Amino acid sequence: MDPYSIVKTVHILSANILFGTGIGTAFFFWRAHRAGNETGRLFAAKTTVLADLLFTTPAVIVQPLSGAWMIWRAGLQWNDLWLTTTYALYLLAALCWLPVVAIQLHLKGMLEREAAGHGLDRTRYERLFRIWFMLGWPAFGGLVIVYFLMVMRPSW
Repeated sequence: MDPYSIVKTVHILSANILFGTGIGTAFFFWRAHRAGNETGRLFAAKTTVLADLLFTTPAVIVQPLSGAWMIWRAGLQWNDLWLTTTYALYLLAALCWLPVVAIQLHLKGMLEREAAGHGLDRTRYERLFRIWFMLGWPAFGGLVIVYFLMVMRPSW
């Protein structure tokens, strides 16, 4: 097996991990939030934070590294429109994901304090959760389009 095929496989797997973990944990956390069970919310928040640490973060790092290597190795033009569009969409997803991680950590901390017997500022929790939810949409949509561009490699 040649190195390009290995890196391409790693790139595809990390894309699937990034996308799958993102949509899976978002759904899990959203469902726990909607259920209104505080124990379930805390478990979901802890699990979401852990999944981002173990799966999403490494995939976020692997994607541009493996992608850049494949572009170089394949002799593609770095400034092809389809590639520059993927860079912009990946950056958009990353710029949404960074505050999402901070919000997840904050929500988890709020829920942990509540579980320890301290009060929970419901208004602040709900506002942060809405921001978290809204930031997920451009990140998700951007990654869907990146998938499309990676598969189709349009010649615009």
